[in-house]
Amino acid sequence: MRIGILSYHFPPEPAFIPGSLAEELAARGHEVRVLTGFPDYPGGHVYPGWRQRWRHVTRSERLTVRRVPRYAGGDASARARMAGYLSFAGSVALVGRRYLADVDVLYVFQLPATAFATAALLRMLGQVPTVLHVQDLWAEEEHGPDLPHRPGRLLTAMRRVHREADVVAVAAPSMRDLVLADGVPPERVRVVLNWTDERIFQPVRPGRAAQGLVRRDGRCVVMHAGTIGARQGLETAVRAAVALDDRMDLVLVGSGAQERRVRGLAAELRARNVRFVERRSPLDMPELYAAADYQLIMLRDLPELRGSVPAKLQAALACARPVVASAGGDTVELVERARAGLSCPPEDWATLADRFWLASTIPAAARMEMGRRGREAYLREMSLRAGVDRIEELLREVAVGRRR
Repeated sequence: MRIGILSYHFPPEPAFIPGSLAEELAARGHEVRVLTGFPDYPGGHVYPGWRQRWRHVTRSERLTVRRVPRYAGGDASARARMAGYLSFAGSVALVGRRYLADVDVLYVFQLPATAFATAALLRMLGQVPTVLHVQDLWAEEEHGPDLPHRPGRLLTAMRRVHREADVVAVAAPSMRDLVLADGVPPERVRVVLNWTDERIFQPVRPGRAAQGLVRRDGRCVVMHAGTIGARQGLETAVRAAVALDDRMDLVLVGSGAQERRVRGLAAELRARNVRFVERRSPLDMPELYAAADYQLIMLRDLPELRGSVPAKLQAALACARPVVASAGGDTVELVERARAGLSCPPEDWATLADRFWLASTIPAAARMEMGRRGREAYLREMSLRAGVDRIEELLREVAVGRRR
């Protein structure tokens, strides 16, 4: 097939799903054309060595990537984000009709950032069948005091493209109900779980440096690796760890908007068993995972997060590491179905402390078995091969169905 891919982010940005999908579809013999912007995430500035221009095309065997300019102001405000979204949509409208005119099917990596550009493309391309791979349905975070009405426009655009697409693939099971509420017929909504970078995230043995960074003694170590932000609610984990000062260590690897607040709480509670490690390269993470006993998955108790599966879950399972999940909805369901660790409701530090205590009592052999089951579930349900198989099937299905 001739497959078009629309994605707001694309490698070298940390956009592994659309990047690996494009490479894998091309490797399977399809002609793939990607339409995306110039790399500026997460800093909001175009990467060094790159310059925004209109005629930027790179080609390899069966894979072509066309980049179009978009606003990159380096400002995290709602107004700046909306300017980026709208400018990308304008650039796509100018280029998309000609660049994607003869594709058999269009795949959209659907973030809120892509909504306006998708709406423009669907109007221009007309009869081209479309598969949306929805990653996030929550646009209220775009709201800000400087931009009081734009979130409504964004939600309206997202809901319209959901109804107009031939198939909507959702990245978590609970998203299905939210998409159905937008008026999409049930037969057009499918679940396709995300995968991780399997070239990096594999079971490994920890080296001496990783052991020295993560462990201080023989006590149980629970590690949270990733963003320290508002969605994670890591204050709950700090309070739970303090209650078990003599049994376990909590190691927080990464950074984020809430890091200062979480560090302040740890200092206030004199949490001697809570340690912070600065953000590390993804290449370092499998060894750090292996040096800890459990990976911690944290999500706050918010309606929009119950249908969210954080990428760190796939990474931990791919590395055969058992997890402790303090979350709701799909995240906990996946952990429990795989029997890959322990779980509890979100934002309940006392219950999480109980899980930490239980985790510290489980023998090493049983932890390894949890990790093994988790990796088997990953390979079966969430791997690159499983995900691309499903998406390729959907692309072929809608392409053939539209021709009929």
